[in-house]
Amino acid sequence: MTSPHLIIHPAHDFSALNAVSHTLIVIPESATLPTGLPARAQWLAVLKRRASKPAELAKTPLAIDLPDGRRVALAMRDAKLSRFEQLTRLRCAVMLLLEDNPKQLALWATDAAVARDLLFTALVNGVPLPTRKKKTAVSVAAPVASAVARIELFSPLGAEDIKPVVALAKANYLARELTALAPNELTPASYRQRIRRLAKAQGLLVGEYDVKALRKMGAGAFCAVAQGSAVDDAAIVHVRYRPKKTSKPAGRKLKNIALVGKGICFDTGGHNLKPARYMAGMHKDMNGSAVALALTLAAAEMKLPVAIDCWLAIAQNHISATAYKQDDIITALDGTTIEIVHTDAEGRMVLADALTLATRSKPDLVVDFATLTGSMKAALGTRQAGVFATTPGLAGLAVAAGAASGERVCAFPLAEDYAPALDSKVADIKQCSMEGEADHILAALFLRRFTHGCEWIHMDISASRCTGGLGAVATDLTGFGVAWGATLVSQWLANA
Repeated sequence: MTSPHLIIHPAHDFSALNAVSHTLIVIPESATLPTGLPARAQWLAVLKRRASKPAELAKTPLAIDLPDGRRVALAMRDAKLSRFEQLTRLRCAVMLLLEDNPKQLALWATDAAVARDLLFTALVNGVPLPTRKKKTAVSVAAPVASAVARIELFSPLGAEDIKPVVALAKANYLARELTALAPNELTPASYRQRIRRLAKAQGLLVGEYDVKALRKMGAGAFCAVAQGSAVDDAAIVHVRYRPKKTSKPAGRKLKNIALVGKGICFDTGGHNLKPARYMAGMHKDMNGSAVALALTLAAAEMKLPVAIDCWLAIAQNHISATAYKQDDIITALDGTTIEIVHTDAEGRMVLADALTLATRSKPDLVVDFATLTGSMKAALGTRQAGVFATTPGLAGLAVAAGAASGERVCAFPLAEDYAPALDSKVADIKQCSMEGEADHILAALFLRRFTHGCEWIHMDISASRCTGGLGAVATDLTGFGVAWGATLVSQWLANA
């Protein structure tokens, strides 16, 4: 993401807004419009025509075109709304301007929290996702056709205040950009190259366990999925972030978090081949790895006082003469034998070995991200994600992070009475159940076996794609999990 040029001003009055072609003003809660508001008389006339009161701007932002050609949008803060609702309203307001494809924006807010959210919303929506159309046009999938070049922010925020906002916006965009790339563009090989470039730019270390190394190590669960590919370009990639001494917490031990992401660059379903309807879009099955990677890079840019080891399980699930098949018995990296029940349950296979690698150093917390099961989407739809956690306290923290970040999550049970569905007569555990009942819970129970006693949160990202956008994000691809993850890490560190 190429960030627009940011200019910061104090929000003393409205006079400085006159030089910008597209302006969004978020006013405090009030029964009247503020004195000095640009085109105040015109605003009052518009509200009168609509038989609306100023307070209704908190529900429905409006935009007007001024006689000199400028467009001004107006919204009102409503502190009673949830973070998700506030972000949704701000997105609607920002899109009233971005539908014009402006080169510059002015954003005005006197409340610091609103100003942060306003800037984040403008940044994530002000850059189009990759497209290969010769002439880009505005559409539902691509709400903006060209990037905003300059944003002027009028608010109480200073330069240091906006740095984490910019870092999170860049991370959200990166997760969506990677997910949007076509499968012939983002192969495991090209993905690994891009990870190396991104990590180098942030000064992070990268290690790679390729298929040859993983076979030698005994990572049979990952290699079973990778063996269907004609090219051995799959790998488990390790990205390592350590804060500098000046960023470390004084007087206490540095906490360590392992992030794990499912990176299936294309999923055919293997021998249990997906029908066309369900195979379409399966290049986006690497979204969990994109979220984990983007979150790691954001943590480095924000200089968070925590050590992060990011493990990305990157492969493709192809059908071929060498692909793994039903009834195979696979030995995972930790020695667990797995009975293969359905080759389209490949995500839990690659994550099993990645989790084993991630937990060898006994991190204080493990968080994995994956577009893992259709049953989670059936349970929640695409407007929230589901989480599982090893303790009620962690589950509560995950839900609280969802409320605080505006990326809502619902906690599901890791209930032991579901586990017998994974009992196998010929191996230590079944990969899944053919019945398909509560597969999101069975998948989480399967994965827990490979966390080796570590505290762990699993996110099944059913909200990775939401038609028409979600929260602050206007594109169908949402980047869900990045803001949640950053909030979770901050709250977890505070509690620790």
